[in-house]
Amino acid sequence: MISKIPKPIIEIIQKLEAAGFEAYVVGGCVRDLMMDVEPKDWDVTTNAKPEEVMKIFPDSFYENQFGTVGIKSEVGVVEVTTYRIESKYSDKRRPDKVEFAKTLKEDLSRRDFTINALALRITNKSPALSSASSADSPEPGSYKIIDLYGGQKDLKNKIIRAVGNPNERFDEDALRMMRAVRFAVTLGGDVKIKRTDGPRKLSKKMPFEIEEETKKAIVKNAKNLKFIALERIQDELNKIMISDFAAEGIELLRELKLLQYIIPELEKGYGVGQNRHHIYTIYEHSILALKNCPSSKLEVRLATLFHDIAKPETKRGEGAFSTFYNHDHVGARVVEKILKRLKYSTDVIKKVRLLVDNHMFYYNVEEVGASSVRRLVRKVGLENIDDLIDVRVGDRLGSGVPKAVPYKLRHFKYMVDKISSDPLSVKMLKIDGNDLMKGLKLKAGPMLGAILDVLLSEVIENPEENKKEILLKRAKELCKIDLSNLREMAKEKIEEKKEEDDEEIKAKYYVK
Repeated sequence: MISKIPKPIIEIIQKLEAAGFEAYVVGGCVRDLMMDVEPKDWDVTTNAKPEEVMKIFPDSFYENQFGTVGIKSEVGVVEVTTYRIESKYSDKRRPDKVEFAKTLKEDLSRRDFTINALALRITNKSPALSSASSADSPEPGSYKIIDLYGGQKDLKNKIIRAVGNPNERFDEDALRMMRAVRFAVTLGGDVKIKRTDGPRKLSKKMPFEIEEETKKAIVKNAKNLKFIALERIQDELNKIMISDFAAEGIELLRELKLLQYIIPELEKGYGVGQNRHHIYTIYEHSILALKNCPSSKLEVRLATLFHDIAKPETKRGEGAFSTFYNHDHVGARVVEKILKRLKYSTDVIKKVRLLVDNHMFYYNVEEVGASSVRRLVRKVGLENIDDLIDVRVGDRLGSGVPKAVPYKLRHFKYMVDKISSDPLSVKMLKIDGNDLMKGLKLKAGPMLGAILDVLLSEVIENPEENKKEILLKRAKELCKIDLSNLREMAKEKIEEKKEEDDEEIKAKYYVK
């Protein structure tokens, strides 16, 4: 059931038809409409040539050689493309030339998958269809779905199937093989990350399944992925990585022989055992860590997947007592090479490398104090601590342990919160030593510090008194009190406040 077609799309279709041309909503937006998912992009196909489309829409633009005219609208740029057929793909990426076709059938035959080879024709020309300000709900009979390749059936059965001969489709554009995997793990709407305190296994069933002949063709043509621009590969990989089935997507890339052309370093851990602390192989652990990563951030997920990337090359010995010394630091360098090769931005590379390099941070409640935590926070940055903890959680649950956040990790969070909170100090005051020396003619020394401490203790009790004029007046009174008495006055209030704040932070993380 088609629920919403924006008014600007209807108007574009109707203007093209009024000028004597055919026009259809086509591709992924039709698929999304039929799945009751709001399309992010809108595409229209027509037998009008680009110059004819531009004549109908004077404000449009044509900046490519593929027959696609861009029309600005309230729903963004709508791409209107002339029916076309494509010749041989010598570089496995782009057609050697693009020729305009005469029929919709010819145009649909060049598309990648059956669920993307659907076209929608608006048949109701009544004013009511285009009267809404933002979107319309077409009446029955107001539109017709053109389905020449069984796309509706595959959509209903959640199947990814190539149009026509799958070998020809993947030989034309090798990136379609990654798109098949991406569609398998992302179609069906956005799925929120489900946080859990226990480990998650790989799902046996993904949102969509790739049809067997299509799978065989991907395996056969996998080598052609090396002809694809790395920026395009990265874009598809990112979409897989931020989906709720990211781990299944990576595993599917491996099963279909694609992963070896994207991240061969990850495959080096396949079948490689670990030691007595792990029940999974290196590869299995990496995939399960990604599955259990509680963050939806791309950088954190990449770091979780790659956190043990250097274990195969740092492994020494076999069996229960094998070791992987410095795999975190070596892994940081390996990750940088991988991400540079895949054309990631400097910021992403820096963040992922940082998380991989520090994922083995040591923390034991009885052994590690505030100073050690401060050093880690200075090294990693307070803004990255939560992300580092999320990598650690994925690592833990990916090892098969029953709980994501044990007492030690909760205590670490408590310590970070404690040391990162603004300490109770005279810096909080609206007055400083220079003000007192100037206003009260005092000299630098113990008396000056004692007065500031007393002022701090009183401001803690009554924050509204933290004003320069009030504090100066109070300081004049304190000048008349003995130094030892001033110190005693300040100490009790400040320590009391510190204990109160510490108890609140402890309660937040359920620690003693």
